[in-house]
Amino acid sequence: MNQENEKYWSPYLAGVVLGLVLLATFVVMGRGLGASGAMMRTVTYVVDLVSPAYVDNNPYFAKYAGGDVNPLSNWLVFEVIGVLVGGLLSGAMAGRIKIKTEKGPHISSRGRLTLAFLGGGLMGFGARLAQGCTSGQALTGGATLALGSWVFMLAMFAAGYGVAYFVRRQWL
Repeated sequence: MNQENEKYWSPYLAGVVLGLVLLATFVVMGRGLGASGAMMRTVTYVVDLVSPAYVDNNPYFAKYAGGDVNPLSNWLVFEVIGVLVGGLLSGAMAGRIKIKTEKGPHISSRGRLTLAFLGGGLMGFGARLAQGCTSGQALTGGATLALGSWVFMLAMFAAGYGVAYFVRRQWL
């Protein structure tokens, strides 16, 4: 891969901009960033389309939908849509939009996508179990100096390093 042709932001500038966006969400919305709530609301919306009676009678789903309540009428849904649109625009402006699978020489595209799907599924399950996602924990909780968020971040990075030992041969 030719790094000279790739157009990326400086990670320091991107970090400052992300911090300013986080500050703006605290000022404007009164809360920080997160993404798992939008996914949960989307799932609730689909379940409500298929079986509204189930949503109305399920205490978990009924908090977010049921009756005339639209689960997609939440700022988190629009935040995630904005992230997707912003990422697409950023990729288009930098000329990096292409369909490809980033992988190492010792793994097939199917194997890479399978591992990515499994890892994403585990993170999504953990996010709902913890009632918050990694972005909410790391960004919002970390910015508010919540001890649990810092413990989570350290544990997440330690787990990442631990798992990397077992899958590193896929990338070398």
